[in-house]
Amino acid sequence: MAVKHTPTEIVHKGTKGGTTGCGTNTNINPSHWVDTTATITCDKNGCKN
Repeated sequence: MAVKHTPTEIVHKGTKGGTTGCGTNTNINPSHWVDTTATITCDKNGCKN
């Protein structure tokens, strides 16, 4: 599953209401996050690989 940060349009590995693969907490500003099936675009460790 992937989750998109709407202000930056970056797609991370993970789900809304938790933590992304690179360690970003999606519970902070939850309105900025949406679940998606888009390709992951984050290039940080944990999301990229």
